Amino acid sequence: MRLLTTQEAAEYLRLKERKIYELVSEGAIPCTKVTGKWLFPKEELDRWLSSSLARPDGFDAAAPLPIVGGSHDPLLEWALRESGSGLATLPEGSEAGLARFEQGGVVAAAIHLHALDNAGDANVAALQARGAFHDAVLIGFVRREQGFVVASGNPLRLLSIADVVNTKARMAMRPEGAGAHLLMLSLLFRAGLAIDQITRVHPACPTGPDIAQAIRAGRADCGVATRSVASAAGLDFVPLTWEAFDLVMRQRDYFRPALQAFIGFMRSEASAARALELGGYDLAPAGMVRFAP
Repeated sequence: MRLLTTQEAAEYLRLKERKIYELVSEGAIPCTKVTGKWLFPKEELDRWLSSSLARPDGFDAAAPLPIVGGSHDPLLEWALRESGSGLATLPEGSEAGLARFEQGGVVAAAIHLHALDNAGDANVAALQARGAFHDAVLIGFVRREQGFVVASGNPLRLLSIADVVNTKARMAMRPEGAGAHLLMLSLLFRAGLAIDQITRVHPACPTGPDIAQAIRAGRADCGVATRSVASAAGLDFVPLTWEAFDLVMRQRDYFRPALQAFIGFMRSEASAARALELGGYDLAPAGMVRFAP
């Protein structure tokens, strides 16, 4: 990451240093303070400029790649394929997907975020907190059941995050920023526990099915994933919560044929049947506009 000084940022943006300090005081420019000096990540400045770019009528921004990034989900993966939308998937976690979406690398991002105190709607809050999402909408996909995936019979009798700590159960981890990882941090916070009290298995598992495989192979005792992941792997499941699993997209992209084909398919009888077969899904939010600025 290239960091610019205040003088360098002013030269790069063709502004006076005084104006840079005004933008900093207003919280209007991306920056960080290190040992008393303001520094400006060049990549963040480029995104800041792009997000506020004014275009003449009829001049559209370049279309993002037809990829849905963000979180992995078995029903989402199936629906994208079966809908005939032509959309591909790039599962890399909720926060990584949001970052790629913000940079224009994907047409949509699937997210299931969690606040430490479990208060409010974390997915909506993420859009409200970022100025670059002023033209983004949050479309409901499903509510889904999250919990601990454990070996058949739940031999360690795990029912809570405190049980995981007390039994020193080996937990397969998701990457930092993944929704399942954020949920685990929330569970720890509310139980008054810290992540270093968890017996963690490395390396991190990219997706829920990778967690299931680690448990089946005997490398881990448990991990946070959905009921559908546990069912597909023939493992037991300890339910913990229901969460919102949503899609973030730009308003202009919402009306593109690919996303319209997919959103229409989300409400189909075929999707309902598949969700019932996989287990742990509630399709009531499918296609709903859950937030729009």
